[in-house]
Amino acid sequence: MKLTKKRIAEIVFDHNDWASRTFDVVLLVLIFGSVIVATLDSVAELRSRFGTTFYILEVVFTVLFTIEYVLRVWLTGKTLRYVTSFYGIVDLLAILPFYLSFFVADVQLLTVVRALRLLRVVRILKLGRYLSEADFISQSLKASMAKIQIFLFTVLTVVLIMGTLMYLVEGPSSGFTSIPRGMYWAIVTLTTVGFGDITPSTPLGQFIASLIMLLGYAIIAVPTGIVSSEMAKRRNPHDLINTKTCHSCGAEGLGVDDKFCKKCGGEL
Repeated sequence: MKLTKKRIAEIVFDHNDWASRTFDVVLLVLIFGSVIVATLDSVAELRSRFGTTFYILEVVFTVLFTIEYVLRVWLTGKTLRYVTSFYGIVDLLAILPFYLSFFVADVQLLTVVRALRLLRVVRILKLGRYLSEADFISQSLKASMAKIQIFLFTVLTVVLIMGTLMYLVEGPSSGFTSIPRGMYWAIVTLTTVGFGDITPSTPLGQFIASLIMLLGYAIIAVPTGIVSSEMAKRRNPHDLINTKTCHSCGAEGLGVDDKFCKKCGGEL
């Protein structure tokens, strides 16, 4: 069979036949391999023993990914749209760190960004329903964005006020050398992280710190509640209630009135 440009495009971009699925499987193996090599190369002991092998493998992976990227640019009908798209940028970032490593040391370790390319071939693992759930979460987050922005503005206002108060109450002697330093402490305390590099020493400062700690527990729950509310609005209750799952074969989406599984025939 003659490999025309159209046929090559079908193999590279589609997931419908044996050739395109084989291409995706090979790409999947290469992505996993390159991420594993980049991860192992960061271990000093392994780098000292297998550094040359890791470098050769990285060169091979980069050459193959470069050829694939050039193919996608050549095959796509709208080059600029692909290059500036999410996947186009990810494909470019998959090869860029290696070439930048000739000028900046250790930047090649950023090749772990290739793991994002797994999103492109997730269909071959039959994870389509997970993609739809991911899209559901994405839509819920977008719908919550305005409320979350207002929430973050409120939190920043609280941080500014509390940071300023601690700067005035504690002063440089306790490590609060400026208002930004006080704001840093307020953020660390509000998020209940508590590094301990700056601590209040006066009774009033400790009282304010206690208030911020208690406030932190309340604030952490707010964005979760906002997103959960949007998810509840978007989720059709019938999607959750009016379905059954077969315990024999795991088939989902069966009707509540069904007595037997449509896939395996097992009794529900």
